[in-house]
Amino acid sequence: MMNDINNLINSINHFRDERNWRQFHNPKDLAISISIEAAELLEDFQWKSSESALDSNKENIQEEIADVLIYTLMLCSDLELDVEEIIEEKLKKNGEKYPSN
Repeated sequence: MMNDINNLINSINHFRDERNWRQFHNPKDLAISISIEAAELLEDFQWKSSESALDSNKENIQEEIADVLIYTLMLCSDLELDVEEIIEEKLKKNGEKYPSN
């Protein structure tokens, strides 16, 4: 799975670098962009049931999720964080904090 994530990150960074956008993608601005894109995702669900939002906005919901993931993966890459490692560590901490029955 990690190879898949690394390939995805490489594709994202290649896309960004071809457009000379790296200059705009420092950690602070990437973190801000994640929050902005997450807020845009929330707009698709505002005042609707989950089912209604998916029925009327599924394509945009997918695009906003992709934007959140793209910025998050760029941030992980720029901070040299191992995506799989940080997720596994967080799940371990959550498991200790919230044990299953």
